Amino acid sequence: MAIELPSGAAEVAEDFPEIWEAYSRLGHACAEGGPLDERDRRLIKLALAIGLGSEGATHSHSRQALEEGFSAEELRHVAMLAIPTIGFPRAVAALTWVEDTLEEADELDDEIEGDDQGVD
Repeated sequence: MAIELPSGAAEVAEDFPEIWEAYSRLGHACAEGGPLDERDRRLIKLALAIGLGSEGATHSHSRQALEEGFSAEELRHVAMLAIPTIGFPRAVAALTWVEDTLEEADELDDEIEGDDQGVD
């Protein structure tokens, strides 16, 4: 499944394809360069986004985690694990970003269910 890039990244990929390709190869090499499996890497990437305080990256990694089958409780737990490291206010902010993504996913599910009910 192809991942839709956030708007800023999509612009870089379009405007600077050679740089984007090199960046993509680096990401792949980093992912495959050690013993962590895909599931662990996804949780770590979400945690890094939270630790960095990046709302956009937290949204992106939460969205990808949901698409990969993670539960809402698992994503919330990652945000709560950040409390002793980055502090309560920043972890709560991150939790709100995770919640944004969960609400977005719920709304999409509701739309899909509504469309399915209207089909004969």
